[in-house]
Amino acid sequence: MIRVLIADDSALMRKTLKRILENDAEIEVVAAARDGNDVVEKAREYRPDVITMDVNMPGQDGITALQYIVHEKICPVIMVSSLTQEGAATTFEALELGAFDFIGKPGGTVSSNMDNVAGELLKKIRLAASIKQNGRAADQLFRSRKKPELKLKAPPTSKMHKAVAMGISTGGPKVIYEVLPLLPPDLNASLFLVQHMPVNFTATFVRRLNESCQLEVVEAQAGMKVEKGALYVGSGGRHLNLVKNSGGDVLIRLASKPDHLFMPSVSIMMDSVLGVYGSRTVGVIMTGMGSDGADSMVNIRKAGGITIAESEESAIVFGMPGETIKRGGAEIVAPIWDIAGEIVKAVNR
Repeated sequence: MIRVLIADDSALMRKTLKRILENDAEIEVVAAARDGNDVVEKAREYRPDVITMDVNMPGQDGITALQYIVHEKICPVIMVSSLTQEGAATTFEALELGAFDFIGKPGGTVSSNMDNVAGELLKKIRLAASIKQNGRAADQLFRSRKKPELKLKAPPTSKMHKAVAMGISTGGPKVIYEVLPLLPPDLNASLFLVQHMPVNFTATFVRRLNESCQLEVVEAQAGMKVEKGALYVGSGGRHLNLVKNSGGDVLIRLASKPDHLFMPSVSIMMDSVLGVYGSRTVGVIMTGMGSDGADSMVNIRKAGGITIAESEESAIVFGMPGETIKRGGAEIVAPIWDIAGEIVKAVNR
């Protein structure tokens, strides 16, 4: 049985979540908490496998409670967040502090539509429970986010500039800061990043990244000209594609097709980057569940590009990098703290 503690200040939400979770025969709701103080006390008492926690609660809020739970390494926490700009900012703060993942309330702060995300919630609870059982993954989730102490330098080069296509998912908002802020602003490449997230979360994610990075970080917009030394982040709900015009400029193209489990998709972005840059493509896959991007990494490697996958040593969720390695798509396998250095070397190879 997976033992879950629910924390929400709304009695209706606590009741709704309990009903959804206990419809699964392998999940037991061991307790419910109404605020931050209550959830920390009950987490210590019941030692659940997973906690689902509302971001906004009275008194000691979800962020403060999360920090106690992460510091004491009690169990993975899934934040339950309203899908608003304010909700996005708080959710990213929680993810950077060590929350495992989040679920958006489809109808706002108190949602009567939670059944619409029941399948996603149950899947994430199962994955979170498996993280608790995996000591290595739990250590990575709960360790303090490292701040880059040494920023890398890009050596002079006369080579044509390259493209770095990066994919990351579950666990990404915490560990991406161990990669992107280290990259130098004069890196001889254009960079593209897909992080799986809802539509109205991308702008907040980009703003937080831009505050930490030496590179210019922008949300990819249709028709935008691709420049060297800039990082383009795929917009939630649309695929990130590239197209070269008659003048030789590379432009961003956003699309809602083809249908895919993820919008944006790492695979679709990587295939599009490869179509424009060919052997000058550097593919990078980091923590995340599933296999999005794994086959595209194989394609990049076959085309003569360089591919880098995060090692199991550091991956919070080894799904995407693990599948990439299994399929032969990883030329280089490195822990998250070495990936920035590997990117700089690959660009200047």
